[in-house]
Amino acid sequence: MRLVRYSYPAFRSLAPSFGGFPRSPWSGLESEIDRLFESTLSGFSTPSRFAVDLYEDKANTYVRAELPGLSRDEINVEMTDGYLTITAAHQAQAKAGKATGKPEAAPEESFSFSRAISIAEDVQTDKVTASYENGVLTVTLPKRESAQPKKIAVTVK
Repeated sequence: MRLVRYSYPAFRSLAPSFGGFPRSPWSGLESEIDRLFESTLSGFSTPSRFAVDLYEDKANTYVRAELPGLSRDEINVEMTDGYLTITAAHQAQAKAGKATGKPEAAPEESFSFSRAISIAEDVQTDKVTASYENGVLTVTLPKRESAQPKKIAVTVK
């Protein structure tokens, strides 16, 4: 499918023009539709971000990201200045043809994307761990002892 930008024909109006150009009554709608198409169709290009799930229990905060089709070597996880940064980069490899031995066009594309997440200060950054299994990256962020909830016993007199 090919999208073609439509431009409205000029029309004559008795209303005063703005800046010497006649203003179309549809120009606001026109620019809004253009903005919607640009934002929608930009999703079909190479993604630059990916969704993550954040959840926690009493002792840890977890960051979960689905990154199917990547190897562990293509994923990088860093903690810097209160931000957890997950970066993934996949390089397509050209396959050699069976008969000619010349490289064929790779059916897959190269891509890279990253996501930075602000992390609370109550995380022990030196004990952060990450695991990648079945296309799912799970980063475990242990909480400091002072940030963990403590049960206080109530005595009755």
